[in-house]
Amino acid sequence: MKHWLQQHTAGQRRATRKRDRNAGFTLVELLVVLVILALIMGLVGPRVLSYLSSSRERAAALQITSFKSALDLYFLDTGSYPTTTQGLPALVVQPAGVGVWAGPYLQQSEVPADPWGNPYRYVAPGDGTPYTITSLGADGQPGGSDSDADITSN
Repeated sequence: MKHWLQQHTAGQRRATRKRDRNAGFTLVELLVVLVILALIMGLVGPRVLSYLSSSRERAAALQITSFKSALDLYFLDTGSYPTTTQGLPALVVQPAGVGVWAGPYLQQSEVPADPWGNPYRYVAPGDGTPYTITSLGADGQPGGSDSDADITSN
Protein backbone atom coordinates (compact mmCIF):
# COMPACT_ATOMS: atom_id res chain seq x y z
CA MET A 1 0.00 0.00 0.00
CA LYS A 2 2.86 2.35 0.82
CA HIS A 3 4.38 1.75 -2.60
CA TRP A 4 1.06 2.55 -4.28
CA LEU A 5 0.78 5.85 -2.33
CA GLN A 6 4.28 6.85 -3.36
CA GLN A 7 3.52 6.16 -7.01
CA HIS A 8 0.16 7.89 -6.78
CA THR A 9 1.57 11.06 -5.18
CA ALA A 10 4.48 11.08 -7.66
CA GLY A 11 1.96 10.81 -10.50
CA GLN A 12 -0.08 13.65 -9.02
CA ARG A 13 3.03 15.81 -8.79
CA ARG A 14 3.89 15.17 -12.45
CA ALA A 15 0.32 15.92 -13.53
CA THR A 16 0.33 19.09 -11.44
CA ARG A 17 3.61 20.23 -13.04
CA LYS A 18 2.18 19.59 -16.53
CA ARG A 19 -0.97 21.48 -15.64
CA ASP A 20 1.05 24.39 -14.26
CA ARG A 21 3.12 24.62 -17.43
CA ASN A 22 -0.01 24.62 -19.59
CA ALA A 23 -2.00 26.93 -17.34
CA GLY A 24 -0.74 30.22 -18.80
CA PHE A 25 1.65 31.94 -21.15
CA THR A 26 5.26 32.68 -20.44
CA LEU A 27 6.62 36.19 -20.52
CA VAL A 28 8.53 35.41 -23.71
CA GLU A 29 5.36 34.21 -25.46
CA LEU A 30 3.52 37.38 -24.45
CA LEU A 31 6.40 39.56 -25.66
CA VAL A 32 6.45 37.78 -29.03
CA VAL A 33 2.73 38.37 -29.46
CA LEU A 34 3.11 42.05 -28.53
CA VAL A 35 5.96 42.49 -31.03
CA ILE A 36 3.88 40.88 -33.79
CA LEU A 37 0.91 43.15 -32.99
CA ALA A 38 3.19 46.22 -32.99
CA LEU A 39 4.58 45.26 -36.40
CA ILE A 40 1.10 44.78 -37.83
CA MET A 41 -0.08 48.14 -36.46
CA GLY A 42 3.06 49.81 -37.83
CA LEU A 43 2.22 48.54 -41.30
CA VAL A 44 -1.57 48.97 -41.21
CA GLY A 45 -1.84 52.18 -39.15
CA PRO A 46 -0.57 54.68 -41.75
CA ARG A 47 -2.80 53.19 -44.45
CA VAL A 48 -5.89 53.46 -42.21
CA LEU A 49 -5.05 57.07 -41.35
CA SER A 50 -4.69 57.98 -45.04
CA TYR A 51 -8.12 56.45 -45.72
CA LEU A 52 -9.57 58.49 -42.87
CA SER A 53 -8.20 61.80 -44.17
CA SER A 54 -9.24 61.11 -47.77
CA SER A 55 -12.75 60.14 -46.64
CA ARG A 56 -13.08 63.44 -44.76
CA GLU A 57 -12.09 65.31 -47.92
CA ARG A 58 -14.68 63.38 -49.92
CA ALA A 59 -17.32 64.05 -47.24
CA ALA A 60 -16.61 67.79 -47.42
CA ALA A 61 -16.90 67.73 -51.22
CA LEU A 62 -20.24 65.87 -50.95
CA GLN A 63 -21.57 68.35 -48.39
CA ILE A 64 -20.60 71.24 -50.65
CA THR A 65 -22.43 69.55 -53.53
CA SER A 66 -25.48 69.22 -51.27
CA PHE A 67 -25.27 72.93 -50.42
CA LYS A 68 -25.04 73.78 -54.13
CA SER A 69 -28.26 71.85 -54.83
CA ALA A 70 -30.02 73.55 -51.93
CA LEU A 71 -28.78 76.96 -53.10
CA ASP A 72 -30.15 76.27 -56.59
CA LEU A 73 -33.57 75.48 -55.09
CA TYR A 74 -33.33 78.67 -52.99
CA PHE A 75 -32.53 80.62 -56.19
CA LEU A 76 -35.52 79.13 -58.02
CA ASP A 77 -37.86 80.16 -55.20
CA THR A 78 -36.48 83.60 -54.36
CA GLY A 79 -34.86 84.74 -57.63
CA SER A 80 -31.43 85.28 -56.06
CA TYR A 81 -28.80 83.52 -54.02
CA PRO A 82 -28.33 84.43 -50.35
CA THR A 83 -26.00 87.34 -49.70
CA THR A 84 -22.72 86.83 -47.88
CA THR A 85 -24.32 88.34 -44.79
CA GLN A 86 -27.27 85.92 -44.95
CA GLY A 87 -24.90 83.03 -45.64
CA LEU A 88 -25.74 79.35 -45.60
CA PRO A 89 -28.16 79.72 -42.63
CA ALA A 90 -30.58 81.19 -45.21
CA LEU A 91 -31.08 77.60 -46.37
CA VAL A 92 -32.52 76.66 -42.96
CA VAL A 93 -34.12 79.84 -41.60
CA GLN A 94 -35.96 82.41 -43.70
CA PRO A 95 -33.87 85.57 -43.88
CA ALA A 96 -35.44 88.95 -43.19
CA GLY A 97 -36.65 90.70 -46.33
CA VAL A 98 -37.06 87.53 -48.40
CA GLY A 99 -40.74 87.23 -49.34
CA VAL A 100 -41.00 83.94 -51.22
CA TRP A 101 -39.10 81.34 -49.26
CA ALA A 102 -40.19 77.68 -49.48
CA GLY A 103 -37.50 76.28 -47.18
CA PRO A 104 -35.94 74.86 -45.25
CA TYR A 105 -33.73 73.62 -48.07
CA LEU A 106 -31.58 71.35 -45.90
CA GLN A 107 -32.78 68.35 -43.91
CA GLN A 108 -30.82 69.41 -40.82
CA SER A 109 -32.15 72.06 -38.45
CA GLU A 110 -28.88 73.97 -38.77
CA VAL A 111 -26.06 74.18 -41.30
CA PRO A 112 -23.64 71.33 -40.58
CA ALA A 113 -19.96 71.97 -39.96
CA ASP A 114 -17.32 70.49 -42.22
CA PRO A 115 -15.88 67.06 -41.32
CA TRP A 116 -13.18 68.73 -39.18
CA GLY A 117 -15.75 70.65 -37.13
CA ASN A 118 -15.16 74.05 -38.76
CA PRO A 119 -17.91 76.17 -40.34
CA TYR A 120 -18.12 76.41 -44.12
CA ARG A 121 -17.36 79.81 -45.63
CA TYR A 122 -19.94 81.25 -48.01
CA VAL A 123 -19.21 84.27 -50.19
CA ALA A 124 -21.65 85.77 -52.71
CA PRO A 125 -20.78 86.64 -55.38
CA GLY A 126 -17.78 84.36 -55.77
CA ASP A 127 -14.87 84.69 -58.18
CA GLY A 128 -16.76 84.77 -61.47
CA THR A 129 -19.55 82.65 -59.97
CA PRO A 130 -22.74 83.52 -58.09
CA TYR A 131 -21.21 82.15 -54.86
CA THR A 132 -18.29 80.22 -53.41
CA ILE A 133 -18.49 77.67 -50.60
CA THR A 134 -15.20 76.73 -48.94
CA SER A 135 -14.06 74.24 -46.33
CA LEU A 136 -10.69 75.26 -44.92
CA GLY A 137 -9.53 71.67 -44.42
CA ALA A 138 -8.05 70.04 -41.35
CA ASP A 139 -6.10 73.07 -40.13
CA GLY A 140 -9.05 75.51 -40.40
CA GLN A 141 -6.75 78.08 -42.07
CA PRO A 142 -6.84 79.38 -45.67
CA GLY A 143 -4.46 77.60 -48.03
CA GLY A 144 -2.50 74.52 -47.11
CA SER A 145 -1.74 71.21 -48.77
CA ASP A 146 -2.79 67.59 -48.42
CA SER A 147 -5.44 67.28 -45.67
CA ASP A 148 -4.97 71.00 -44.82
CA ALA A 149 -5.92 72.07 -48.37
CA ASP A 150 -9.06 74.14 -48.93
CA ILE A 151 -12.00 72.46 -50.64
CA THR A 152 -14.15 74.85 -52.67
CA SER A 153 -17.32 74.68 -54.70
CA ASN A 154 -15.57 75.89 -57.88
